[in-house]
Amino acid sequence: MAWFDEYATFNRSQLHLAHITDCHLFADPQAEYFAVNTAEHFSRALAHMAEQPLDAVIFGGDLTQDHSFESYLLFAQLIADAALTCPVFWLPGNHDEIAAMQRISSGQISNAKRLIADGFEVLLINSKGPTPAGWVSEAHLNEITTLLASTPLPSVIFCHHNPLPINGYLDKHMLENGPQLLNILQNSGQVRHVFHGHVHNDYQFQFRNIDVLATPASSVQFTKNTAHWQQQNLGAAYRLLTITKPSDAAPLSVDSELIWLNG
Repeated sequence: MAWFDEYATFNRSQLHLAHITDCHLFADPQAEYFAVNTAEHFSRALAHMAEQPLDAVIFGGDLTQDHSFESYLLFAQLIADAALTCPVFWLPGNHDEIAAMQRISSGQISNAKRLIADGFEVLLINSKGPTPAGWVSEAHLNEITTLLASTPLPSVIFCHHNPLPINGYLDKHMLENGPQLLNILQNSGQVRHVFHGHVHNDYQFQFRNIDVLATPASSVQFTKNTAHWQQQNLGAAYRLLTITKPSDAAPLSVDSELIWLNG
């Protein structure tokens, strides 16, 4: 099965989404990642999202820290325990096992990688490579190119790894063929926004006509603009997005807001 074969349809021209990423869960819900209880942070973010009028949640990768299947089961349990009523979609990070993600994908957690709305699409890209750095395979690049050419709708892209350097420690694990991916997206004429995780803080860059935005982690943040790996507990975080296609003639509107739950 090709990556984009499964899709979800939304019969509306506006979508309210939440992008949450890098929860780094353990089998033990009391375990800590750099002195942060990641399950508690993730639960707080889910509870806050449940209060928003959301159409969908997109999980941006790095679900697990201990690489146990029990951490995936905890992810599913925390979502089931939350008051969320919308579907949850996912893409893999470098820590993740795609087969494990697929095993917990039923009911509210969906395996779909295309969200098709009225007048636009949201595409979830696989940037998991053979190392902690990101890599989009040639076959997947061809699939992305073909999809954008065959369905000429404006598209918003999500992936895990940063496709551009952030001037920080995580650049050694960035998306190694990020510029190639971004050029494909730019040359399609249909993509103006790319959202990613992985870097555990908020960033915004420009690549030609594409806005590239990083969403902070729900777990712990990594200090900006340093070559050293420094951690900060700034509370759980996620991003709210409103994507609107007002009419066939009007451009796609993408508004986003960072939510910091540091109280």
